[in-house]
Amino acid sequence: MKKALLAATVVASALTAALITAPAANAGDRSAIPFTEATVTAGADGSFTLEWKAPGAGRVEIKANGKVVAKGGARGRAVVTGLPAADRQWFDFKPHHGQGLRLADRLVKLEGAVNFRDAGGYRTATGQWVKMGEVYRSDALNKLTPNDLAKLQRLRIRTVFDLRMEDERTKDADKVPAGAAYVVADVFAGSGSFQTMPRTPEEAVRAMVDAERAMVSGAGGKKAYAQVLEGVERDRARSVLFHCTAGKDRTGWANAALLTALGVPRQTVEADYLASNDYRKAANDAILSHLPAQQAAVYKPLLDVRPEYLNAGYDEVRATYGSFDRYLEDGLGIDARELKQLKKDLLVG
Repeated sequence: MKKALLAATVVASALTAALITAPAANAGDRSAIPFTEATVTAGADGSFTLEWKAPGAGRVEIKANGKVVAKGGARGRAVVTGLPAADRQWFDFKPHHGQGLRLADRLVKLEGAVNFRDAGGYRTATGQWVKMGEVYRSDALNKLTPNDLAKLQRLRIRTVFDLRMEDERTKDADKVPAGAAYVVADVFAGSGSFQTMPRTPEEAVRAMVDAERAMVSGAGGKKAYAQVLEGVERDRARSVLFHCTAGKDRTGWANAALLTALGVPRQTVEADYLASNDYRKAANDAILSHLPAQQAAVYKPLLDVRPEYLNAGYDEVRATYGSFDRYLEDGLGIDARELKQLKKDLLVG
């Protein structure tokens, strides 16, 4: 199984990304931000598709690089072309009534990684939004090019949390941008996990479910995710990056825990988690295409992210701690003061 997971580092071609929208506002929502949905999607041709819903906003104006590039009513869609090349193209969504949003396409396109994306840009259950440009998640960094590293330096990556096991870190050592602190946060440290390869697809699924549970209640997982969340909360010089090998399982739970702590609805968290299937599709397809059918059937559950994997993590939280708040405090040591500070730093609205 270890070899199967490590094989998932094969680099795929770059994919475009969209911000995943959250559920519409409740009737009692008094958020200062009127947007219930806001999407930025980068096209392969350099265009950007902008979509929004902002009940009660009256009208919306969108700027890029200080210039108005789109405008419309409380609900709209626009395709923007002709913008100059940039590491990330940012758009300022300005409603006539209420607070605006600053958004970009979720995917950060790199030459040596395919699942490097912004952890923010999601709406919470109370109508606030998670800031973009503060926290990033990724697959392995060992194939980053000099251009990639220069881009990450310009994106202000200050701290890199490596969630991988020792042999992964040794075999494929991280490349980190100049000036960034490198922190080992080994999720499976000392667990003895992944010593045998599953023999059937059913065994593979069980292994992934068990791994997700271990991320929550295992000693290595509790220590690693405490490091990550405390690091995000304490680092006033963000941006922060956390990653594993494929950027989908250990990284997926790190982001799920962060977003859940911030109040993002479970449906949105799951959509973010499952998006790794899209970002990694070309890489996973390439792996499976070189395997005999029977072996490919066993490998596929190892390369996928599935709702049942994520659900196993939440089930473990409930079984072990009773609630997510108790998991944060008793499992990860994130107390009410730290959680309040985390929300203050990362939420707008």
